Amino acid sequence: MQILSTPPAFAESGPALAPTAGAAQRVLVFDACHVGVVLRAVLFVQVVVATAALFAAGTPLEWLARMALVTSGSLPGTLLWLVLACAFKRLLQRLPGRAQYAAGMGLGLLCGLYACAMLWLLGAGPSPWLASAVGGALLAALLVTALQLRARARAPAATTARLAELQSRIRPHFLFNTLNSAIALVRAEPAQAEALLEDLSDLFRAALAEPHGSATLDEEIALAQRYLAIEQVRFGTRLRAQWQLDPAAGGARLPPLLLQPLVENAIRHGIEPGAEGGTLVLRTVRRKGRVEITLHNTLPPSSAQATPGHGIALRNVRERLSLLHDLQAEFSAGPYQGGYRVRILLPLEPTA
Repeated sequence: MQILSTPPAFAESGPALAPTAGAAQRVLVFDACHVGVVLRAVLFVQVVVATAALFAAGTPLEWLARMALVTSGSLPGTLLWLVLACAFKRLLQRLPGRAQYAAGMGLGLLCGLYACAMLWLLGAGPSPWLASAVGGALLAALLVTALQLRARARAPAATTARLAELQSRIRPHFLFNTLNSAIALVRAEPAQAEALLEDLSDLFRAALAEPHGSATLDEEIALAQRYLAIEQVRFGTRLRAQWQLDPAAGGARLPPLLLQPLVENAIRHGIEPGAEGGTLVLRTVRRKGRVEITLHNTLPPSSAQATPGHGIALRNVRERLSLLHDLQAEFSAGPYQGGYRVRILLPLEPTA
């Protein structure tokens, strides 16, 4: 665990913080390996099964018995389709759009026959082989459609507007304040002024870069440190920053330009309004295949006039985490131990 009381000045430019557009990864369509995708697919098929069972049931008990019987075949068939889609996702990704539908429906046909075979083994009466095959293919077509819509939502082209909104939160007055601080330092502290402008350049290079799929936690931490290095010049001892960083957590993936707006919010609403300033603590830790990120800041006295927030950044962060990690990511924000805390849980495995 590395603990730093203040962010480094970053006098040297270092590696680029954001990849170019050409480095953006293509989002997988058949990425059915996520818990959220599995749960939604199973729930969807079960709703269809429950609705179909209504047509052949005269009483509620008969409906429950028939639905339980059909579920014994449909549930293994659905899980088999999801397993195959997950296992062959990169192979299926190479196919054109119509071929992806054909492949998905072909897998659905086979899984429908598998479900029918399960019912036949259970002695469920006449086996509707043709109906099971056609039904499996049609349900698979709907699942492929849902996966394609999910992939489009995660694609950089679809998230440009969301990312642009967060990028715009590096407000013009922040640029003016930074330039004024640099001007004041040019004669008295030229080396510090140079470091300040380099940090500003790196920050805006990342903010104005082409949107891309994801960044590592290490890259986001470096970006937030550059931002705080700039604000440290303006606030001086009023801003007390602590970094409690777990090196084992640095490989987690998260949406680009996610931490900087949260740090900016903490300064704007927690540090800036108070005459004495305040403390900001960013902590990362790895626990059992997951990474926890917490950002805690003190709050100004009740007499200080804090600028009320609209929650736009928090809603945007929650939405972008959901797009990238679905149900595997958790996000919470609210008062905590006399201050304000933002908490993020991420899977450690890189997201394709």
